[in-house]
Amino acid sequence: MVKLIVSWESLQRRREELEELVTKKIPQNSKDIAVARSYGDLRENAEFKAAKEMQSVLMRRKGELELMLSHAQGTDFREVDASRVGAGTVVELEPVGTDGAPLRYTILGAWDSQPEEGIISYQTVVAQALIGHEVGEELDLALDGGQIARMRVTSITPYAAPTGT
Repeated sequence: MVKLIVSWESLQRRREELEELVTKKIPQNSKDIAVARSYGDLRENAEFKAAKEMQSVLMRRKGELELMLSHAQGTDFREVDASRVGAGTVVELEPVGTDGAPLRYTILGAWDSQPEEGIISYQTVVAQALIGHEVGEELDLALDGGQIARMRVTSITPYAAPTGT
């Protein structure tokens, strides 16, 4: 697996999720299994089956988080080259030859997506189409709904993390 570029904030959230799993949810699940086991006949014990299924879910998530964290590389996106679109940049686009609305995307790390706010991961299809382009260049961009729009890059600026983070 290749390194994942992630913001320090999203890296901390994933670490906290793993910590909660290991220190709270998995131990509680072990207690739930023990209590359900005490009810007797395991073949017809719905509580036991449910607790064992939850154990499987929790252990799978723990493994996923451990794997993701082992490949994560945290960054604050401060040392970004804004001459081209890339992770840690804010890109503004305008439609070419139509009256469509201009677009603005902030391209951040693998775990930073907030599409409703225009923040997308560098791994998304849209970001991949934008990465490497310079101001003034045109490209075909797939929009929501499957339409393809011809867009021109009008601005690329470095991402500025909110203060206090």
